[in-house]
Amino acid sequence: MNAFWLLENIDVTHLLCPTKLGNDEHMSHVTHQTFKKGNPVYVPAEMADRIFFISEGKVKIASMNDEGKEITKAILGKGEVFGENALLGEGQRRDFATALEDTTACVVTLDELRSLMRERSELNLFFMRMFGARQLDMERRLESLVFRDSRSRIVEFLYNRVLQKGERVGYEWVLRNFITHQEIANLTATSRQTVTTTLNDLRAKKLLTFNRSRLLVRDMDKLAAEIRH
Repeated sequence: MNAFWLLENIDVTHLLCPTKLGNDEHMSHVTHQTFKKGNPVYVPAEMADRIFFISEGKVKIASMNDEGKEITKAILGKGEVFGENALLGEGQRRDFATALEDTTACVVTLDELRSLMRERSELNLFFMRMFGARQLDMERRLESLVFRDSRSRIVEFLYNRVLQKGERVGYEWVLRNFITHQEIANLTATSRQTVTTTLNDLRAKKLLTFNRSRLLVRDMDKLAAEIRH
């Protein structure tokens, strides 16, 4: 169950990314756009007047520091929202949004979304919860960067991502659409080699298995115990 799309059991899919627009006057400005792998969705200084809802694919949100180094802030997949800072008064984009694979998104203008939010109270709650969840996630990542070593950052990231985006199957947890080792490294400020070494070590301990499409955690408690405090 996706942590953002159905956040707190609020299903807003039919409002934000309908498969058939029909004659709903409130959806007159919803468009579906496709972005090829590697292409930008938006770049810094671009006008922040649209909100995006991923229906297929994967998008990276990143920024550039003063030294020209890219900082990955989030990697988002099917059912997730981005560009939402426009709702907070962001006039121009400050981040990059790049398609990591061929991606299709529903695009709603800011004015249209505000109109919907005035009429649909569940949308207001949805975005309030989403902003809160993302703020907590950024704070958790910052604390991990300051207080944990590289291996623990990776393990903690895996644990939290499985809880947020995974599905419980009996005593195990399955995370589908598993991201690449390099993407994990970007999100944890580590190296791809360290990610690979950590994952192989956890697999050798029989705590998890993985391939390019999914991660299976056999025991979440034992995985959490691998995080050094």
